[in-house]
Amino acid sequence: MNTAALYNLYNQHYLVDTDTRTIRKNTIFFALKGDNFNGNTFAEQALKLGASYAVVDEKEFKTNDRILLVADVLESLQKLANFHRKQLNIPIIGLTGSNGKTTTKELINVVLSKKYTTVATKGNLNNHIGVPLTLLSMNPKTELGIVEMGANHQKEIEFLCTICEPDFGYITNFGKAHLEGFGGVEGVIKGKSELYTFLLANHKTVFINIDDPIQVERAKEINSVCFNPNDVQFIEVNPFVKLSYKNESIQSNLIGNYNFTNIAAAITIGAHFKVSETAIKQAIESYVPTNNRSQIIKTLHNTIILDAYNANPSSMKVALENFDTIKAASKVVILGDMFEVGKESAPEHQAITELATSFNFDQTYFVGENFNIAKTDKPQFKTYQELEDFLKKNPLKNHSILIKGSRGMRLERILEFIS
Repeated sequence: MNTAALYNLYNQHYLVDTDTRTIRKNTIFFALKGDNFNGNTFAEQALKLGASYAVVDEKEFKTNDRILLVADVLESLQKLANFHRKQLNIPIIGLTGSNGKTTTKELINVVLSKKYTTVATKGNLNNHIGVPLTLLSMNPKTELGIVEMGANHQKEIEFLCTICEPDFGYITNFGKAHLEGFGGVEGVIKGKSELYTFLLANHKTVFINIDDPIQVERAKEINSVCFNPNDVQFIEVNPFVKLSYKNESIQSNLIGNYNFTNIAAAITIGAHFKVSETAIKQAIESYVPTNNRSQIIKTLHNTIILDAYNANPSSMKVALENFDTIKAASKVVILGDMFEVGKESAPEHQAITELATSFNFDQTYFVGENFNIAKTDKPQFKTYQELEDFLKKNPLKNHSILIKGSRGMRLERILEFIS
């Protein structure tokens, strides 16, 4: 079945699903494959659960007329998403960067949704599957789209741009993330800048943080909208970011001065799309982070900063620096391994170990195989279970606690026994 014919079926309900556990009535089920599963085997089940059609790429699973056979299910999903994007005829903002992508995307969405019917990437669905699903979640009522694009190797952003074809772009920053796949910091800059290449080639617009020299240099030939430091000014972090927008103070629910740039980006983009100053203020002040991203959690005895969604050398550094500035009677740091750092893993973990130790926090704990081999006189735990066993015997009480590590470490489990 070709893309145009498939689109005629899709636009009856504007629904697609890839998981029978969350199937919706009248949806089109795309039978994707993974390392440990074959979605083709679930095609008939999807129909029984309410799907109108199922798309498969193995002939033996086409058992009735509502099961549609294509050469490659993933490729069909991606082509359908791009075809749909062309029909939408709405502005789409493409967003990438090493750190802060998801928080910035959420901020942009809450600001723009004050004036427009928006659709933004859900959670962290920002890859070769998530981007198509985001586009296909938009319908004729959608007025503006915000698409987060993640990458861990060269040419990935380039490919995602061909699917979502953004009219506007923003790169949060260039940091030490996914060094293994990109081959170093220069590789990160080159890979993320593929968004700039697309915007330039297609005469689109980029949002620029003028305090970032890499952004300024890399995007100098593109039509740009810059952060205006006269309009957006940092006031303080205590512990939440407070700033001024056109002389009106805004009190956010985000910790860390690094979030000032994320907020400034959302304000700049909102202003460009003519969201009122009052609405922008209301949006920023109403946003509360979730999903283990710089969440402040108050328990009976402790105040916890939970930042266990992601970690790389750049984000670790700013998180530690910010935690050092927070006023608290007693501070405890629990750091988990940083993944996808590649050949730089040992020196980067050692550098973070030394940085964390230099702040003289009351207690500092390192957990994971990479941190376990770093040289330090602070407690080290090779596995999460070792840390858990230790903390159960030595409970933390009356502290401010920073918990940060890569997603695979799942350090949020600590919350189960910190009261």
